[in-house]
Amino acid sequence: MSDRADLLSFITAKAVVHGTVTLSSGIQADYYVDLRRVTLDGDAAPVVGRVMLDATADLGYDAVGGLTLGADPVAAAMLHAAAARGRALDSFVVRKEGKAHGLQRRIEGPDVKGRRVLAVEDTSTTGGSVLTAVEALREEGAEVVGVAVIVDRGAGDAVAQADLEYRAAFTLPDLGL
Repeated sequence: MSDRADLLSFITAKAVVHGTVTLSSGIQADYYVDLRRVTLDGDAAPVVGRVMLDATADLGYDAVGGLTLGADPVAAAMLHAAAARGRALDSFVVRKEGKAHGLQRRIEGPDVKGRRVLAVEDTSTTGGSVLTAVEALREEGAEVVGVAVIVDRGAGDAVAQADLEYRAAFTLPDLGL
């Protein structure tokens, strides 16, 4: 099987949970795609990294990350998958708010100023979280080359309105939802 087929199997077996939930966007749904069950899984995470690298290979970025928490394991998986392929790729974490102590940084990790970066998220319905990260990255002087998610729940229009390239490894119909 291909990495993409393997990842789809991991997602459908481990991440799709049926039942009424309220999403971070405030929207109610009758299922939840809990991708942390995949992105933090020792067998699945390397596949996440390879699939996301392949889906964004043409975007020309040298750092990846997004708003904590959903983006963190995606970026880490991509960093490790890139290293396994002999490619240097940094990752970063965007805080919801800047720290009030220490260096008071909103973006943790290597400096993003002047760099081409990719904003990632595990899944997105409205684009709110990833676009919050994009705003913070731009304020720090990063050039955001695009947005990528593992599963798109409908954020494509919002990301397109922000004039950003959008990549999703899977859509809800891919998951049978």
